[in-house]
Amino acid sequence: MLNTYSPDHSNIVEFNRSAQSLHLESTLQDLSLYEIQVDIRQKGVVITQLFESDSTIPGVILMDQKKFIGMVSQRRFFERMSRPYARELFLGRSLHVFYNFAQTDLLLLSGDTPVVEAAQQAIRRSPHLLYEPIVVKLSAQDYRLLDIQQLLIAQSCIHQLATELLRQKTQAQLIQTEKLASLGQMLAGVSHEIRNPVACILGNLKCLDHYYQDLTDLIKLYEQDFPQSSKSIEDYKDEVELRFIQQDLPEVLDSIKISSERLAHLVNSLRGFSRIDSSKPEKVDINYCLENTLLILKNRLKHGINLVKHYGKIPPIYAYPNQLSQVFLNVISNAIDALEEVSQEKPDLAKITITTEVRKWSISEQSHLKVISSSSTPLIFSLEDSYHSSSLDSHFQDKTEQSDSISGCISIRIADNGPGIPPAILDRIFETFFTTKSPEKGTGLGLSISHQIITEKHRGKLNVTSQVGRGTEFEILLPIL
Repeated sequence: MLNTYSPDHSNIVEFNRSAQSLHLESTLQDLSLYEIQVDIRQKGVVITQLFESDSTIPGVILMDQKKFIGMVSQRRFFERMSRPYARELFLGRSLHVFYNFAQTDLLLLSGDTPVVEAAQQAIRRSPHLLYEPIVVKLSAQDYRLLDIQQLLIAQSCIHQLATELLRQKTQAQLIQTEKLASLGQMLAGVSHEIRNPVACILGNLKCLDHYYQDLTDLIKLYEQDFPQSSKSIEDYKDEVELRFIQQDLPEVLDSIKISSERLAHLVNSLRGFSRIDSSKPEKVDINYCLENTLLILKNRLKHGINLVKHYGKIPPIYAYPNQLSQVFLNVISNAIDALEEVSQEKPDLAKITITTEVRKWSISEQSHLKVISSSSTPLIFSLEDSYHSSSLDSHFQDKTEQSDSISGCISIRIADNGPGIPPAILDRIFETFFTTKSPEKGTGLGLSISHQIITEKHRGKLNVTSQVGRGTEFEILLPIL
């Protein structure tokens, strides 16, 4: 009995249409498959007629009472038939006889196999099987054939699609980088404009404090020399509450001074954060760098989030301070975002803990430190980055020639007790443009760029652990050079 179905293979337009609808996660069942089944008890002449009627058929599926037996390709069938006496031997007999003689290894894949993975398995076959069609299993009794050429064309389409998507992502990333660069320039300019008035306020406060002391001393002298003042003076002293002014004015001046110094500190932090790093690494105090970052985020930390700091005694390291500040800002901001719901429901429980300490590299971490590739493609590349990378690479190479120089590292752990990150999301957390936030809150660049800065620019490690319902911890490891 011969079973044939709608010949999808006969319509080249249909294949082209399916190729155009492919996406990165396309599977074999998204392609045009050949649905041609022949009962293995049929004579060989049956598939001879089938192949001669349509040369595009890659092969046939052999079935025995709806049970899959195997596959015979058109190429291999005619190759066998071209041998002496083959037609006399096989055409009048059942296909079972021919299949026992010409049976070869099959590549059988499920319908949900990704196209790219299927292409990789297909081209890894031995040369004499390379052009054999692939058997695709859609269900227990539904087997179809996929022509190897169509598979490779589909794989090529997906490759082109991936290249185009990467180009678009790169373009979007460059646009985002330009926006951030413009924002940094604007921030530097605004900081400079604020810095001058703040310096003026702090400078004049000193004069104002001296003037206040002088006037206070003068009033005391008047009261000593003229203890019996006129009634109008006494009434005016009561009206303006002179005693209260003498007590409160020093506190007002101290408050202005504290606020101005805090604003000056914030402006310096913003200027430091927005300025371009030098082409060479410099000695950086990690604790001080963290404090500057926290000062920028202080307004966001007010809303029901407890901040716990455990700063250890750590040595300064060679690094790019602004890049590290960017990493700290990204990680702490993510922790704040994760705690927003917790802080609203239970304001006393939301907590971020920052810990710094010196510890030893583990064997695997130290191995990573020595063999890390310097040829990886950066997420955002510029001429400035190439100077930074080559400069730190040179410094890193000089220091790592001494085995003791890389035995220790600085660990910066930033932990929150938020809702945690599901495993499926955790596996993709450092992917470029991957984000679970809304467009106005996140671009999907923060952690991917942070990972690049730590691993590529500073030859360190950025680890993350998370438990759903218990919280997340990021650990930044930087070599002590």
